[in-house]
Amino acid sequence: MPAIDHLVYASPDLAEGIARIEALTRVRPQEGGVHPGVGTRNALVGLGDDCYLEVVGIDPDQPAPDFGRPFGIDDRQDPGLVAWAIHPTRGESLADVAGRLRASGFDPGEPVTMSRTTPAGEELNWRLTFPIAGVGALPFVIDWGDTESPARS
Repeated sequence: MPAIDHLVYASPDLAEGIARIEALTRVRPQEGGVHPGVGTRNALVGLGDDCYLEVVGIDPDQPAPDFGRPFGIDDRQDPGLVAWAIHPTRGESLADVAGRLRASGFDPGEPVTMSRTTPAGEELNWRLTFPIAGVGALPFVIDWGDTESPARS
């Protein structure tokens, strides 16, 4: 059974998203890094050893990608919970979990490879699926491969 990896809270303005989470929880999300080529950056709050909250927003230092930013950020007026990620458990692959979701009638999207560099200079690499944006908070599948989950740092 896949486990929840992280929750995604999207904001057209990352600073506003961070401020809202801090006001709600009294915990300030810490800078996570830039998603090169995607036009976003994030901040994170740990929710335990294997789960975290990601606040993601537009990165004004990057051009908008040709395909639009993930999670419908380009069209959002206000911050909000937009998705949650599940990760495969031992012995499963991203394809296994995505296949089971498709068999149950939900298409989580096709896998893509992504990366980002943390503020400490560490490169994180992962694969994930992208569901269709703008249709409510939907799950997607993420596989960190050999990269340690940001929840642990």
